[in-house]
Amino acid sequence: MQPNTFAPGLKGYPWAAPALDRRQISAQGWNVLAGHLPLPLAVLHRQALHHNLGWMQRHVDEAGIALAPHGKTTLSPELFAAQLQAGAWGITFASVHQLVLGVQQGVQRALIANQVLQAADLLQLHKLRTTQAGLRAPFLLDSMAQLSAIEATAAAHHLAQPFEVLLEWGLAQGRTGCRTEPEALALARAAKASPAVRLVGLSTYEGLWGSGDSAADQALVQGLTQAVHRLALQCDAEGLFEGAEVIISAGGSALFDQVSGALRPTLSRPVLGLLRSGCYLTHDDGHYQRLVHVANRRMGCADGDGLRAALRIWTLVQSCPEPGLVILNAGKRDASTDMGLPTPVAWAPAGARMAQTAPAGWSLSAMNDQHAYLRLADGAPALKVGDRVALGISHPCTTFDKWRWMPVVDEALNVVDAISTLF
Repeated sequence: MQPNTFAPGLKGYPWAAPALDRRQISAQGWNVLAGHLPLPLAVLHRQALHHNLGWMQRHVDEAGIALAPHGKTTLSPELFAAQLQAGAWGITFASVHQLVLGVQQGVQRALIANQVLQAADLLQLHKLRTTQAGLRAPFLLDSMAQLSAIEATAAAHHLAQPFEVLLEWGLAQGRTGCRTEPEALALARAAKASPAVRLVGLSTYEGLWGSGDSAADQALVQGLTQAVHRLALQCDAEGLFEGAEVIISAGGSALFDQVSGALRPTLSRPVLGLLRSGCYLTHDDGHYQRLVHVANRRMGCADGDGLRAALRIWTLVQSCPEPGLVILNAGKRDASTDMGLPTPVAWAPAGARMAQTAPAGWSLSAMNDQHAYLRLADGAPALKVGDRVALGISHPCTTFDKWRWMPVVDEALNVVDAISTLF
């Protein structure tokens, strides 16, 4: 993989700096609090990233399964490479478009955790599989209508190589996936009889329903995985699976600990359990922090030893228009707000080179496209124009897609590396 080039014009990149490739970034001597880079600026903390990479890989190794982290979280080739180097089986994608980008960056094993049925997407996937030796990219199947669309494209274009598919099991009132076992079995039998596909496993998804109530979450996951196990056993008994191993896949970033131990049903052939969690890599200071705090209790893991927030948005105080209100120069164009507003986590006075922990009395009340409203509680330290405030985000996925590059920093906020995104 060739190093990416970073250049002026990228949000947060120094205006006066030359274009640089990744290997040159660390030699520039940039520091976030020294004014070397314009704010707002999204940064990744190297120590937390490395910790999270190793932590999750150890988790799946101990569970006897493998990791196919969801690439849509970051869509970053440098972070894909880091995940694969740490031991991930492959990368999960949400679309053929994302798969193409991943394959261009060297990904050879992937899972498309979504239905594929458009002729253009099927033809592109077929092209990838015939031109990229060794590429695996099974996708999800959940209806006879989808199977008919796949068969129609395969017949119209004389595609000789069948597509690998995972039968998807879903929850009532949820997203995609078969809703009843008779429906799922009928589809699995149809897939077995179809020359257009090969059924290589099963998939489900529990992440959207994580509540933070361990008892309720455990009941939900048990019901879901027990249904998948029954379906897997029946498909195995009828000889509906094809290939040397059966893939059983699940796992968002909220209840991953509860599904990890349920991805290896005993079948007549080897089972490859694939956990798809993606947000673990940078974690967050909001939605996932709350849910993983509960997961840590279940696993007997102290919060400080578990996943750590690695993504921050450094902002500038641009106005103090009235007592108790500070306006920061970052907004919805810079940080996610879909699962809660960002949280002030650190700050530094103008000219200071050392960050301090943000007081408990600071909170965001609103964000516009380019502004954040920081409220200072009575008795909390005041801020001045020119001070800097770091925001921890909630839900990293929709922060990454707002940045084409992010510097990687050490604990002193020195820039030591950089990553790019492909959104």
